[in-house]
Amino acid sequence: MNLLANSYFVLFLIILIGFIIGRIKIKGISLDVSAVIFVALVFGHYGVVVPKDFQYLGLVLFIFTIGIQAGPSFFESFKKNGRELAMLASMLIVSAGLITFLIYYFLGVDKNLCIGLLNGSLTSTPGLAAAIDATGSPLASIGYGIGYPFGVIGVILFVSFLPKILRVNLKSAEETYKKEVLTGFPEITRKYFVVENENVIGKTLGELNIRFMTKAVISRIMHDGVVIVPEPKIVFHKGDIVKAVGTNDALERVKLLIGNETDQEIPSDNNFDIRSVLVTNKDVVKKTLGQLNILETYRATVTRIRRSGINISPSPSTKLQFGDKLIVVCHKDTMKHVSRIFGDDTSKLSNTDFLPIATGIILGILVGKLSINFSTFSFSLGLTGGILLVALVLGRTGKTGPIMWTMTGAANQLLRQFGLLFFLAAVGTSAGSSLVETFLEYGIELFIYGIVITLIPMIITAIFATYVLKLNILTILGTLTGSMTSTPGLAAVDNLVDTDAPAVAYATVYPIAMVLLIIVVQILSLV
Repeated sequence: MNLLANSYFVLFLIILIGFIIGRIKIKGISLDVSAVIFVALVFGHYGVVVPKDFQYLGLVLFIFTIGIQAGPSFFESFKKNGRELAMLASMLIVSAGLITFLIYYFLGVDKNLCIGLLNGSLTSTPGLAAAIDATGSPLASIGYGIGYPFGVIGVILFVSFLPKILRVNLKSAEETYKKEVLTGFPEITRKYFVVENENVIGKTLGELNIRFMTKAVISRIMHDGVVIVPEPKIVFHKGDIVKAVGTNDALERVKLLIGNETDQEIPSDNNFDIRSVLVTNKDVVKKTLGQLNILETYRATVTRIRRSGINISPSPSTKLQFGDKLIVVCHKDTMKHVSRIFGDDTSKLSNTDFLPIATGIILGILVGKLSINFSTFSFSLGLTGGILLVALVLGRTGKTGPIMWTMTGAANQLLRQFGLLFFLAAVGTSAGSSLVETFLEYGIELFIYGIVITLIPMIITAIFATYVLKLNILTILGTLTGSMTSTPGLAAVDNLVDTDAPAVAYATVYPIAMVLLIIVVQILSLV
């Protein structure tokens, strides 16, 4: 039996060899998981091809998990630097189109071949579909085949080496990005205050509405040496010690409202418990703390929420997400009831429900098939765009009825890696099967033109983003891969870093780049 004829054997052999090569470092640089596609190119050249079904299976899993993870951040990105990212995508696509026009006009290359070369160099299948429709020429497909191999390889190499070329430390860039994220979530601390303000003495906690007034949480009160868990009916007396939790600004407001800060701490009380509780009950996800009303019902207080590595100061309007870690203070007798409300079941964090995954992918495929007709051309998101858009929306939504669209970080990472490896192996063997033949038939000239269309726009965009807009390198890498509509490129970047910054940028510019490229194709076909 010929083992190389067994697609399963070949698939995992390519992955195995790719992982071995990817771990080899030369002057601190390694290809990591991207080595899989280079191994696949070699196998493809010798006639070994991984079936397309594996490519599409890997693609939908990779794109879906990217969208689910990036969803919550994606829509926020438009408020922050969405215009800048859209400008960069436009710069890259327009410059690529201009270079293509110059090649056609001054170097005498057939226009239809150039249009195909443009889409291959930018690895855009929707663009190819628009090119074939606009030109009606088989030369568009041939040009696409010439430009595509380096379009795949070139983006991977460029984004892999760009941090080294710019002498940027990715770890430092990650720390900078995380600090930028944290600016929206100031550090949560705790302080103790003495009740001195005459305006609060004799009033109840409910009357003062301290959480609304200060944005801080009162976690404990000590009156005459007795520790009390705060509830709306508690009356403030002069000299009471109050423990408050919140940001520095919030605690300053508590000081102005209640009285001066004190070094005297409130001792722990054996009757009360402070516990970390996980939100794993689907029934409370997307509900606010105010709706749950645990303060009134159980005299329990949530003093802080930890979400995705960030501490958040809770308020009655705070909506809970699956996997949130709450710090809860309440009486020992009622803690078990409070824990049951939130779920607090660690085993559920390791479970993966495939119903929402399958449902989301099916919805994405259907959305991708929807076509919008214009006077001269039609536009559809395609497989990648449809699944990405649906996943982004579902990731932001979080939950619909009993269905949880989000998944744990571990589950997301496993499915993403699984899909990525399948996708790279299949794409590589497909491109490798025609690489040498195309080169022999058309010569090196067209390959060079394709390389120019791939690299020059990325270089221009990277320089402008780095030195003019001064964007974080992680955002730049994601913008480049999204503008090039390069899923393998995003895969290479995603494997280098531990944040979602590249994925968010990719998701932001991908649909913009796809629409712009189709428009550029239409314009070139009419020139």
